[in-house]
Amino acid sequence: MSDAVKKKVFDFSLLKRVFQFVRPYNKYLIISIVLSVLLAVFAPVRPYLINLTVDVATGKPVHMPEWLRLALFNSDLSDATRFIIAVTIFQVVFIFIETTFRFIFSFLTAWLGQSVVKDIRVTVYKKVMSLNLSQFDKTPIGTLTTRTINDIESINDIFADGLIPIISDLLSIIFTLAIMFVMDWKLTLISLIPFPVLIIATYYFKESVNRSFMRVRNAVSALNAFVQEHITGMQIVQAFAAEDREFDKFKKINKEHRNANIHAIFAYSIFFPVVEVVLAVSMGLLVWWIAGNALDAGLLVAFILYLNQIFRPLRVIADKFNVIQMGMVASERVFKVLDNPDVITSEGNYAPATITGKVEFKNVWFAYIKEQYVLKNISFTAQPGETIALVGHTGSGKTSIISLLNRLYHIQKGEIKIDDVKVDDYKLDVLRSRIGVVLQDVFLFSGSVLENITLRNTSISKEQVIEAAKMIGVHDFIMSLPGGYDYNVMERGSTLSLGQRQLLSFIRALLYNPSILILDEATSSIDTESEALIQQAIDKLIAGRTSIVIAHRLSTIRKASKIIVMDKGELKEIGSHTELLAKGGFYANLHNMQLEKKHVYA
Repeated sequence: MSDAVKKKVFDFSLLKRVFQFVRPYNKYLIISIVLSVLLAVFAPVRPYLINLTVDVATGKPVHMPEWLRLALFNSDLSDATRFIIAVTIFQVVFIFIETTFRFIFSFLTAWLGQSVVKDIRVTVYKKVMSLNLSQFDKTPIGTLTTRTINDIESINDIFADGLIPIISDLLSIIFTLAIMFVMDWKLTLISLIPFPVLIIATYYFKESVNRSFMRVRNAVSALNAFVQEHITGMQIVQAFAAEDREFDKFKKINKEHRNANIHAIFAYSIFFPVVEVVLAVSMGLLVWWIAGNALDAGLLVAFILYLNQIFRPLRVIADKFNVIQMGMVASERVFKVLDNPDVITSEGNYAPATITGKVEFKNVWFAYIKEQYVLKNISFTAQPGETIALVGHTGSGKTSIISLLNRLYHIQKGEIKIDDVKVDDYKLDVLRSRIGVVLQDVFLFSGSVLENITLRNTSISKEQVIEAAKMIGVHDFIMSLPGGYDYNVMERGSTLSLGQRQLLSFIRALLYNPSILILDEATSSIDTESEALIQQAIDKLIAGRTSIVIAHRLSTIRKASKIIVMDKGELKEIGSHTELLAKGGFYANLHNMQLEKKHVYA
């Protein structure tokens, strides 16, 4: 792993940002830390009590500490049997108290982590919702899914399995070592002779596993992106018989995921036996020293338990450090989403009750990629109630124009105004609620027909939906579906044809009663009979509304007030159907080409 990546992994500024989400839960964090200190203090107690019990049982006189005498209510424990029974009962009660505290500690750290994750996920999803569409054009959906789900879940591990548990383990080790030094500092030093070997092994284990986890995380992201994309595009994969090729790609990505995990497993397989060997050597030195110096059996038992209390957390502490590191890597990725500057940076406060529908483009330049303009110096005006048609070859910039009108993208130069007010000055929800859109590629969510039409807007009643459906002659079609308006259209509306999905999208636009209506190839996939029904509804809908219609079939736009002819991002011609035919220019050529095709296929 490069130094740059390491610096980021250990970047405490990331940890500080994560802890900003802990602020609402500060009291629970403080309770967790207090419990970790208490558990650390409790850790050396039981081995010490066992030491006293063994010494008493072997007939050695012991000095009972004052805290234990008070805990046993100053009972007369001069008799060995009484002492052993009293201390054993005390240990049982102590174990119950310690276990209770440990349960509260584990539950509280896990609860804290999940609460932080909940808040971060809400913040990230809100940010994703505010990103410009350009981000979704260049970022795989699977990657954003990984950031929102997997990476944020790794941040939870910082609390549940990482930082606070590490503090608890380190404090336990410190308190245990302190007691060992107080009891017999020479014996402690002898038993810790192999300790440096464990420290070195822990360091290399941590580095090895961290590199493996980085590979695993990248492989998971790649897997998510690949699977999301190919499931969405499965129709294309199968239509072009590309299953084998795409399956080979999947196997390569999956193999990298397996290799990364195996590398981590290999490190674990080496590290844990090393810990056991070091522990065995330490115990061997402990027994050798006690036997050579004729020390008490109680001291031997206590030190064996103490060594286990030191080595047990050390077995997992390196793993917990990796958990923190992976949490930091995940948080860095999450914060990259939160820090993404490609959002709607400005939103006005203008929120009129109604919009008359005047639309003006003035010297507009726009590029999806910097300096690669797809719209060049576009200027036109649509008066309230006018129907404007946009025509041109594929890629001429027609859809880009309507995407700019409701601020789905930012323009680089020029101005776009509605009712003589810049679109930047409108409140976004107000602006978009006044613009109805019917797109060629209709997206439906998993849910009922009714939910997809209303977009779960509770202010729209079922009666209103039925009225709109009847208006365009779709009510009978919907009622023919199993369950009618409650029919589940499944993800992306897969159970409906493209034409049927467009019809539902048209009802959706009707219901919102927009001041400006945008139709992007709205009738391109509908049969002639359905188109006739919709054309009647369109005539009613556009009356008194500004309408912008994109259509390849010129027969659908002859009634337009103005026809704007686009070519390669430039406005070539503007005028009525009759005026443009008379010019004999771009529009006339398009018109003649379609007439020729019609005769060819007739």
